[in-house]
Amino acid sequence: MKFNTSINILVIILAFLLFSLVNNFFLGSARIDLTESKLYSLSTGTREIVEELDEPINLYFFFSQKLSRDLPALRTYAQRVKELLEEYDMLAEGKIRLSYIDPEPFSEREDQAAQFGLQSIPINQAGDELYFGLAGTNSLDGQEIIPFFQPDKEEFLEYEISKLIYNLTNIDKTVIGVYSDLPVQSSVDPQTFQPVPAWIFMQQLEELFDVQLIDELSSEALTDLDLLLLVHPKGLSEEELYSVDQHVISGGKLLAFVDPYAELDQPIPGAPPSPTRGSEINAITSKWGMTLRDQKILGDPEIALLVGGSDGRPVRHLGILGFSREYLAQESVVTTSIENVNMSTVGVFDIDASAKTEIEPLIESSTSSGLLDVYQFQYLTDPESLQKGFSSTGESFVVGARISGPATSSFSGPLDIEQNYIAETDNIQVMLVADTDILADRLWVQVQTFFGQQIASAFADNGSLITNTVENLSGSSSLIDIRARGQFSRPFEVVDRLRRGAEASYLQSADNLQAELAETEQRLSELESGAEEDGLIRLSDEQTAAIQSFQEEKLRIRKELRDVRHRLDKDIEDLGGWLKLLNILIMPALLTGLLLLVSVLRVREKAR
Repeated sequence: MKFNTSINILVIILAFLLFSLVNNFFLGSARIDLTESKLYSLSTGTREIVEELDEPINLYFFFSQKLSRDLPALRTYAQRVKELLEEYDMLAEGKIRLSYIDPEPFSEREDQAAQFGLQSIPINQAGDELYFGLAGTNSLDGQEIIPFFQPDKEEFLEYEISKLIYNLTNIDKTVIGVYSDLPVQSSVDPQTFQPVPAWIFMQQLEELFDVQLIDELSSEALTDLDLLLLVHPKGLSEEELYSVDQHVISGGKLLAFVDPYAELDQPIPGAPPSPTRGSEINAITSKWGMTLRDQKILGDPEIALLVGGSDGRPVRHLGILGFSREYLAQESVVTTSIENVNMSTVGVFDIDASAKTEIEPLIESSTSSGLLDVYQFQYLTDPESLQKGFSSTGESFVVGARISGPATSSFSGPLDIEQNYIAETDNIQVMLVADTDILADRLWVQVQTFFGQQIASAFADNGSLITNTVENLSGSSSLIDIRARGQFSRPFEVVDRLRRGAEASYLQSADNLQAELAETEQRLSELESGAEEDGLIRLSDEQTAAIQSFQEEKLRIRKELRDVRHRLDKDIEDLGGWLKLLNILIMPALLTGLLLLVSVLRVREKAR
């Protein structure tokens, strides 16, 4: 009997070793992703970026293995990052040289991490620093980094890595063409002849991109742009609208800030006043499914900001709004890191559900919002007057959105026989925001002059939103198409449900115990106060029986509490046992059988 048992154990060990060998040698490169959000499957955009690699690049994954021994959650996420990087490495077929580095304290590897500019965090009183980031280099000494992989940004892990690879392979600065009917660039005040600096958002863009100012919207001016940025376009000719339309249909990207009432659209001294202060671009965007509602301004009491009223006291201004995270799309790389955005006299977009394009709202109002007329703001002296007669529509309005997908031109043909004309495309990339005041310094940044230099202190995230939008939209279509993914760290929902149910029962029993304790103590207090003689407490038979009853009741309830806890632990242990059996034995066996079947079918197909 003992001999047979030993043979059985030996057979199991040999079978396990054989199983491992089959996996490693024959099925090592096979992949089946059964996760809900396809966490281990690289998106089409990422595959296009990696396949376009012309020269090898180096990726250095820094993670402090030894220092993270007591941080199991971080180690689990680091393993997730490592496995995803291995997918990139496998897809690149030698064009990505991946290195894993453990930057131990006071080592050359730690110095290397610091030289790359990776971010470290202290983890103990000894001053040890933990690194968890990625650095990349190309053959031209170009360098890109992800300073620290933040677990709360896990949904955008693939996007961040793909963006790093894209930037390493595209070293030239992105070209942004800016056309504006507002004075966003540096100029000279015609009355004082003093220089007027550019708006802060323009200064930020000029630090990051190759910004070119465009005086006219012609096909020649838009030819080599990575992104066209329109700020309050109005009075555009048919030829200019045609140029913008064809720029988008031919693959160019467009970011437009439009407004039903641009407060900073002031008339030039000596020039006749403009008949309207609204933007005019609906002639082409309506064909793509979005139309700026004419002469209407969004009012939203739920997110209205406080301003000084006519009598000096603070009042809510229905037209000056602060959009917090609740009103921003959290599944978009453009808005996920934004906390609050301030806007003024904001417009709303009407969405055409029948359009072929895909429209992704990025900024929306609350359901307490309503619409105001432009004329209410033209001679506004008291913001409180906007609340008179205001009524909520009960719907949420779209303030900013991205347009993508198949689209057709707004023109049936070329305006001139010599012009090239494209009628339709499979994918456009357009982003529209129904406010131009979002760009103005007064709504998001305080500028001070310190020893002749401007110091800007932001109190809202308008600048970050603009930079994120330009950075994302000016990249390749492959990079733009990478959307937020699911999280690797998933809660045990069934276990949590069991625990919550048991804890609810536990707390109910505890509440009952406390109530009975209080009632019994009150009764004992009453009995003892009546039994006190000469400073001594003399217990009667009734009091003794009450105390004994209390002790028995307390023991009974404590036993019930123990039973509840034991049932909770048993349910969780049983569930854990089934999960272990499923993960360790059943699923690997099923996957191995499936992969072997696929391999056999491939061999037969080749033989045929």
